[in-house]
Amino acid sequence: MPLAATGTLVGAAAARRGAVAAFNVITLEHVEAVVAGAEAVEAPVILQISENAVRYRYGRLLPLARAAAAVADSAGVDVALHLDHVQSDELLRQAADAGFSSVMYDAAKLPYDENLAATRAAADWGHANGLWVEAELGEVGGKDGAAPLDAHAPGARTDPGEARGFVTDAGVDALAVAVGSSHAMTTRTATLDHDLLKRLAEGLDVPLVLHGSSGVPDAELAEAVRGGIAKVNVGTALNIAMTGAIREFLAAHPDAVDSRKYLTVGREAMIRTVSDLIMVLRG
Repeated sequence: MPLAATGTLVGAAAARRGAVAAFNVITLEHVEAVVAGAEAVEAPVILQISENAVRYRYGRLLPLARAAAAVADSAGVDVALHLDHVQSDELLRQAADAGFSSVMYDAAKLPYDENLAATRAAADWGHANGLWVEAELGEVGGKDGAAPLDAHAPGARTDPGEARGFVTDAGVDALAVAVGSSHAMTTRTATLDHDLLKRLAEGLDVPLVLHGSSGVPDAELAEAVRGGIAKVNVGTALNIAMTGAIREFLAAHPDAVDSRKYLTVGREAMIRTVSDLIMVLRG
């Protein structure tokens, strides 16, 4: 079926006090695995392409975006396409024509006033071009090869009062909040601040997004959804599943040279990861 709109999927999830899973994809195998995993449990899903993934693909957005749209077109569930962690205004301006219905504009590393000004400009442009716009306030950390953030460090968490002003003044459609998770975690040991999440959910009238979810245990994720998270971003967990399966296959088959053999087991491992995580979010 044609690509769904991210805002529609997230809005529907928020209305039922649930969450939609959003998976970062790098290769066609990632795309196929996410859609197959979602189909297996009959759930809508969001495919996310990050600025880092675009950089990996020689700076070209269209090849992977078009592949994702083609896979979505034959899917048996709703699939949306989201451009994630965009810092480049040049990349932002490619989103609408490349089939994306949404973008996460990432100016979170900037001081508050600069973050607000940059995000406001991105939101204005995005809305004028039909895009649903997500932003981030607080420091989730772990991006661009940095070590995962100490999520308990002073100033790392999203302040509820500051968040209310930011959402109003920036005019964004969703907010990624820092409540204890971090990008690039390879162990599921993060503990979320559920009291803070409750205050954020009560004080904001836009859907909340959890980044760095690969490092969050199942029980914590389920509680976060009950607490108001409506979109859950996952990336590293797919790469752990794929890489682990490929390593195991190549160890058992040291003479293997046909990449289809090991990519198949990698894709199958990601499918299981996608289905399992979506079931966790269902509660």
